[in-house]
Amino acid sequence: MWTWWAAGLAGLGGIGYVTTVLPTQWLKVEHVDWQLGLARTILQVSDLHVERNRVQPDRLKSVCRAERPDYICLTGDYVDSERAIHRLMPYLRALQSVGVPMYAVLGNHDYRLRGRIRRLVHVLEDHGVTVLRNEAVILDGFNLVGIDDYQTGKSDERSAYERVRKDWPVVVMTHDPTFVLSAQRKFDAFMAGHLHGKQFQLPFFYYLKPMGPLAKRGIYAGMHRAEAGPFYISKGVGQSGINLRFLVRSEVTVHHL
Repeated sequence: MWTWWAAGLAGLGGIGYVTTVLPTQWLKVEHVDWQLGLARTILQVSDLHVERNRVQPDRLKSVCRAERPDYICLTGDYVDSERAIHRLMPYLRALQSVGVPMYAVLGNHDYRLRGRIRRLVHVLEDHGVTVLRNEAVILDGFNLVGIDDYQTGKSDERSAYERVRKDWPVVVMTHDPTFVLSAQRKFDAFMAGHLHGKQFQLPFFYYLKPMGPLAKRGIYAGMHRAEAGPFYISKGVGQSGINLRFLVRSEVTVHHL
């Protein structure tokens, strides 16, 4: 009898591991083709959440090197507190070693640092990351627009578009995809994170844990279209809240422009 109980518990433990822990370690690389004809690639890394992350920096580095992107874009939510910044540095060093230009925006969790947000920005910049806070840069054949976090009220679309070259495609990076519902300027590609692909693949999850109007409509991962243009939501690398996922794998995304 005890043998059967032990076997049953072991089986349940195995199922629990495969459905909730393994998805946090088994990094998936998604490819998105925007068909802009630019022959450029951006590797998007979203929601590192270093306090709750089982993807090792070396694993992230090997994936990035294998994909050989032209740019790396980090779409927010790195830490929850200032004391966790030191845990972010190995990831930044791993990404920096890929040797391509890197750009970043901030997320709602990052703004929990409040008056210490500048330290996070300095650490990103010290590792070769250009932080875009409602501003744009002109890259090889396209505009990269970084819009600050929508949920915390930091987004400023007008400022973000001030330096945009109007005859070139516009690629937007931000953290919270809910911004698309209020976007006034057109874009050709838009990448965000924040929603973790639901993190727990359960019915009515976003009614129990409200995450805004997009999530409530069932829009929390993958490619979609808004009035201003098409947008993509990454499932992200780390976890929010509890360090588990249920049937949702961690993700980095390669955007083919």
